[in-house]
Amino acid sequence: MPDQVPAVRLTSITKRFPGVVANRDIDLEIRRGEVHALCGENGAGKSTLMKILYGMQKPDEGTIEVEGEKVSFRTPADAIARGIGMVHQHFKLADNLTVLENVILGAEPKRLRVRGSDKRIGPIDFAAAREKIRAMAEQYGMRVDPDTLVENLGVGDRQRVEILKVLYRGAKVLILDEPTAVLVPQEVDELFGNLRELRAEGLTVLFISHKLDEVLSVADSISVIRRGTTVATRLDPREVTSRRLAELMVGSELPTPELRESTVTDQVELAVKDLVVLTAEGRPVVDGVTLDIRRGEIVGLAGVEGNGQGELIETIMGLRTADSGTVSFGGDDVTHWPTRRRREAGIAYIPEDRHRHGLVLEGSLWENRVLGHQTERPNSRGPWIDRRGARRDTTRIVKDYDVRTPGIEVPIGALSGGNQQKLIVGREMSGEPKVLIAAHPTRGIDVGAQAAIWEHLRRARAAGLAVLLISADLEELIGMSDTLHVILRGRLVAEVDPANVTPEELGSAMTGAETGDAS
Repeated sequence: MPDQVPAVRLTSITKRFPGVVANRDIDLEIRRGEVHALCGENGAGKSTLMKILYGMQKPDEGTIEVEGEKVSFRTPADAIARGIGMVHQHFKLADNLTVLENVILGAEPKRLRVRGSDKRIGPIDFAAAREKIRAMAEQYGMRVDPDTLVENLGVGDRQRVEILKVLYRGAKVLILDEPTAVLVPQEVDELFGNLRELRAEGLTVLFISHKLDEVLSVADSISVIRRGTTVATRLDPREVTSRRLAELMVGSELPTPELRESTVTDQVELAVKDLVVLTAEGRPVVDGVTLDIRRGEIVGLAGVEGNGQGELIETIMGLRTADSGTVSFGGDDVTHWPTRRRREAGIAYIPEDRHRHGLVLEGSLWENRVLGHQTERPNSRGPWIDRRGARRDTTRIVKDYDVRTPGIEVPIGALSGGNQQKLIVGREMSGEPKVLIAAHPTRGIDVGAQAAIWEHLRRARAAGLAVLLISADLEELIGMSDTLHVILRGRLVAEVDPANVTPEELGSAMTGAETGDAS
């Protein structure tokens, strides 16, 4: 039974920015030893509220209490000292450091103990840190090697490193922002099992998610915010449905990913044949992949993070060199074309990591609309950038894709992750591309925005767009794919029927369980 004194209580939290009120009189109570879910659409104010709780921003009004004591956090270090840790939706890792170095950064264990105290000095005790990290990784099912460079990790492993960082520092309140976005169903079940164990030990978890079925599965209580204010607090998941949560969040029913009548033609727009991509050590990370995508077809690619899908799409886009095999577009061999030429020919690209590969966070919305399309109309006029045309088209994207922003001149880094994603999707769907490489197009997107993006994909497919869809959301893959392949260790190991396969069956194929190749 949770203690009567809440682990965290936020009262009348208000935060204003120029042109917008991000939080308005928000109340939130999180009891010790529970998993509390916080739901709300993109731009509702969830991220701002969590940044306030984590000491990244100060509220203009309102109070924060931890274990019944009023606190004022000036920095995240203050929050960490009070046992509050946060795993951000966009990771805070140093790519050139190892997993171990990232986890202990700022909390390095020393080898020598000062006599008569608990203080330690001297060199870093890497052996002790490595042993602790490995024990934690095994205990919580994180499966990461402490000595691997972070730059070599996929998105899923990067998230696990972030969770380890928080646990390593002894967090009592753990804020998880979209923690299941990159996990297959079996891994989600494992994570939820771990959360329940941690809850039993007294850890408090604040779980932020757009996946409402998962919220209902794991949460002990649920709060919903809409347009910066609280609309429901401490809902009992046993007494509320996902449809009701969707209505509270966005005022509409929960959308479902689904295609309608077939629009697949016989015309192959993109063909990958016998493609091989090697690591620096000569190991195949893409191993003989052959794949056709036809006009009016969405081809789904399912796989656990780190099984070659990232390298495959980077090779298709010309960001990585193929060691053998070919990539053809519209009948032309484009294997050795530069990325810019592929884009100008009509291949659009939604990258899996919007911050690393999709945006310049310091740039304005209209400048980011131009990014990667600076030689195309309406962004250019001859050799020059057409600022007026770019601004006008950015305004259109903001309207069509419901990007919540004070204006198109603000830095895109000031927007929530979901609104950043909506601008990227709108940018890449503009200009009538012939092929779209879409890596996790609805990751971090609320249910309302998901429905809008699915509808844009359906309309573009009906108009002849050929799509390669990579997603960690298996319901999305199953519902939005005409053809569905499974990739494992760089190879296409199965083709399944989206009309008949279940998420559990797809997850088994992704891990090799069905073929006995899980070792």
